[in-house]
Amino acid sequence: MNTTIILIKRHVKLFFKDKGMFFTALITPAILLVLYVTFLGNVYRDSFLSNLPPQLQLSEKLINGLVGGQLISSILAVSCVTVAFCSNFLMVQDKVTGANKDFCISPLRPAALSISYYTATLLSTLLVCLVAAAVCLIYIGFVGWYFSVADVFLLLLDVFLLVLFGTALSSIINVFLSTQGQISAVGTLVSAGYGFICGAYMPISTFGEGLRTVISFLPGTYGTSLIRNHAMRGALEQLEKEGVPEQTMVGLRDALDCNLYFFDHLVSTSVMYLILGISVAILIGVYIFIHAIKKRKL
Repeated sequence: MNTTIILIKRHVKLFFKDKGMFFTALITPAILLVLYVTFLGNVYRDSFLSNLPPQLQLSEKLINGLVGGQLISSILAVSCVTVAFCSNFLMVQDKVTGANKDFCISPLRPAALSISYYTATLLSTLLVCLVAAAVCLIYIGFVGWYFSVADVFLLLLDVFLLVLFGTALSSIINVFLSTQGQISAVGTLVSAGYGFICGAYMPISTFGEGLRTVISFLPGTYGTSLIRNHAMRGALEQLEKEGVPEQTMVGLRDALDCNLYFFDHLVSTSVMYLILGISVAILIGVYIFIHAIKKRKL
């Protein structure tokens, strides 16, 4: 246990000392916030208004609260995974520098090494994502606050679970990387592609039926929906109080991916938590198993 803690401290210190990795991880949520507010804010606003009865008069604060909730949920859903990949590149850099070989030929247990990388990445990613969440909540406070205390805590719980998921996923993929070029390629691919397949950039409801079915098998999809539910719950509840018909509200929640369907069956939030939790446990188990196999081969 002491060795594992020492390794965790070593990994975390190296991450924060490496300005390239640290600032790349830190700047990702900031860039997403600027891009979303600048380019997608009006798109989301027009989408909301087109789905509501034309005679309904809504306050600017409520509209901004709805748009802002969708924006920050998308940002956090993407950042929890993409930042994890940035934080986890230390594992690959250790292979490049040869530090990993020293660990492998030492009497260090494979599980201790793998857990140290995972935990260090988890801590680094969680710190960055919690800062991003704080910035997002401050932004919502300026444009239209409809959060309860429970919503804030549930949102932070969602962030934590998605960071667990993103760290486990990046750990498995990074085990097979060994060069700086591979790091760049994977980082670019994840940054560009993950937001689409998890429904953060574009709602899954806008995709074709076949693609929606495939995406419904991906755990990250349910993580995005959890964050969206808790980021928009208060604003949607206020919208309902303004007199929006129940049928329209159901259609709006479907369009926003607050409601997710698995083969036409509505998935409850408790089941979403269960799917995400089981996925994290399986991925961590696979990651430790891969490390153990690689150690035996050496």
